Amino acid sequence: MATPLSLSTLSDLPGDVRVPSYDRATLSPGIVHIGLGNFHRAHQAWYLHRLMEQGQAQDWAILGAGVRPADAAARDKMLAQDCLTTLIELDPSGKSAEVTGSMIDYIPVVDGNAALADAMSDPAIRIVALTVTEGGYYLNADGGFDAAHADMTHDAAHPGTPRSAFGAMVAALRRRRDAGTGPFTCQSCDNLQGNGDILRQTITGLARLSDPTLADWIDAKCTFPNAMVDCIVPATGPSELALARDFGIADNVPVTHENFRQWVIEDRFCAGRPDWDKVGATFTDDVHAYESMKIRILNGGHQVIANAGEILSVETIAGCMEHPLIHALFRKVEMEEIVPHVHAVPGMTPQAYVDLIDSRFSNPEIRDTTRRVAFDGSSRHTGFILPVVRDALKAGTPIQGLALVEALWARMCDGTREDGTTIAANDPVWADLQAAAKAAKDRPAAWLDQRRLYGDLAQDAAFAGAFSAWLTLIWSDGTEAALSAYAG
Repeated sequence: MATPLSLSTLSDLPGDVRVPSYDRATLSPGIVHIGLGNFHRAHQAWYLHRLMEQGQAQDWAILGAGVRPADAAARDKMLAQDCLTTLIELDPSGKSAEVTGSMIDYIPVVDGNAALADAMSDPAIRIVALTVTEGGYYLNADGGFDAAHADMTHDAAHPGTPRSAFGAMVAALRRRRDAGTGPFTCQSCDNLQGNGDILRQTITGLARLSDPTLADWIDAKCTFPNAMVDCIVPATGPSELALARDFGIADNVPVTHENFRQWVIEDRFCAGRPDWDKVGATFTDDVHAYESMKIRILNGGHQVIANAGEILSVETIAGCMEHPLIHALFRKVEMEEIVPHVHAVPGMTPQAYVDLIDSRFSNPEIRDTTRRVAFDGSSRHTGFILPVVRDALKAGTPIQGLALVEALWARMCDGTREDGTTIAANDPVWADLQAAAKAAKDRPAAWLDQRRLYGDLAQDAAFAGAFSAWLTLIWSDGTEAALSAYAG
């Protein structure tokens, strides 16, 4: 029988499950983290947990938070097990499990986010961190702050009852300014180039809509460190729940992950920080090179293969890497079209990093679905692929494979696989994407006419011509024929 996870049952868990050695009763909060998904619990929360294992950072415990209705259900599950998480490492050489305890409470999820603003107003909270996905920062088509978004206009008009996490942060910072209790560090942990700079843009842009002097205070007093985060963390489903039970743990929300983590951070924390570098994080003034390598090669690599996998009914990323044509697409696009636009970092060349990612993607123990990786392509392609396209066009380097990747995305957004099955809606703007994809079947330019995604790329003859040729070939002869033509 599996033991229900809670503080009172830790001593009852099997001996091969690592449990916290620190006394949770001695911890006090220092961080509010908004967006308690699997990635945060396998990554940032794990680094803090390991630091606590060394007897440090006892006043930096995490208060979890969310602003969506679904977060309320997640809160109930976490509170039922005292905010403990079972992390299961999936490595070809074997599996292991540990229970982490760096999160000590979950803030109530209520309309108007009063509880969240209250928690962030506490001077004990010195960092507010977020994992809200790449598309969650209210960016317009040019990458600027989207002040016209309905959430932002609402929060500007109703600063005391904000709808968004950013509105709650602004409300808390207003209180702290007025009370003289000082700022907190605003820390993005999402896969965005310059994520700290983008978070600064969103927070100050929103504040400026209702209180320009507050926006100036935030800009001058708060810090927004850029960071690169990395760990492959699949979604949790029935197989992951069963895997936790195999370890003797009844965990409602276990997390599986690979045997790899990386966290590279600018050391800019206005109110202090934990010593994450003592457990493997890297503090540097040159985050950009690390994040560019990771975002373009790993995150971009995911987008290179996921759409082809969806169209060809390949369920997992490891399965895509086993498919000879999809794997060939990955290798050629990465080495010939992405690597030329990535700089080396200490201890790692772009070519060696491609080999590392090849190995990580191929891990058969990681059941990372193509559907999860293909989700929100409207944010991921614009963030991970199209910047490389623009650099390549400017430099005169090859773009045929990158154009093929975009054509595969357009084909996937038609909503059908080549075996006739339906691809369910998989993007916040799926209806718009599907309409464009269906129009592009006969007129490929209809896809590139989505200006909020492609900007002026539709007017680039080299890219538009390559895209049109690939999409026409995919629809006429099939995805494998296009992949074969590219791989040579």
